[in-house]
Amino acid sequence: MYIYLKDKYEREPIRWVIASFVMGSVSTLITLLISYPIDQVIPINQKSLSDQAIHAFVLVAFIEEFSKFIFVRWVLYPNKNFNEPFDGIVYAVSVSLGFASFENILYVMNSENGLATGLMRMFTAVPAHASFAVLMGYFLGIAKFNKGKEHYAWYGLMIATLFHGTYDYFWFISFVPGLWVGATGALFIGILLSRKAIQLHQIRSPFIGNEKNGETDKIE
Repeated sequence: MYIYLKDKYEREPIRWVIASFVMGSVSTLITLLISYPIDQVIPINQKSLSDQAIHAFVLVAFIEEFSKFIFVRWVLYPNKNFNEPFDGIVYAVSVSLGFASFENILYVMNSENGLATGLMRMFTAVPAHASFAVLMGYFLGIAKFNKGKEHYAWYGLMIATLFHGTYDYFWFISFVPGLWVGATGALFIGILLSRKAIQLHQIRSPFIGNEKNGETDKIE
């Protein structure tokens, strides 16, 4: 709702926001299909800092962000409702929260302390997914509405992977006392950059002023 209401000038049809959320849930299954066979052939030493870096940045962050990217870039990006830069943020966050919600359900179902795990992740992993998605969506918005910058879509995937991987890495090596703070730092910086990204795309909207005159038409 926070992101949806920040789209001040030409909000997306609710049905497409919901559809994006559902796509995010499906992307969780795509992640599992990709990750399972890879996990079988790439063993990870849980106490190795280098192994955990591979685990965090490649086996988790990149695969998860790419699974979301599939829907944002190739399903939602060509949609006629994606008609201003801010829409990249709306759709990326909707997909990402669909992913995070379904992932959280799986954690609750498969954890001995399911409720406690779900509550903790609700205030850590879920907002992390959302903030990293804002950064991805920001670059997708640039890619679509700036000629010659289509490659910025891939920048979005990479920046989301970088922050996601950094966040996970510090959690994965939390067996080293105090390093979990790095995850909090990555999330905090991600949130700050996300707020800036939101502001930048708000002022780039081609619909500024139209909402005051009732001129903005919804594209259905």
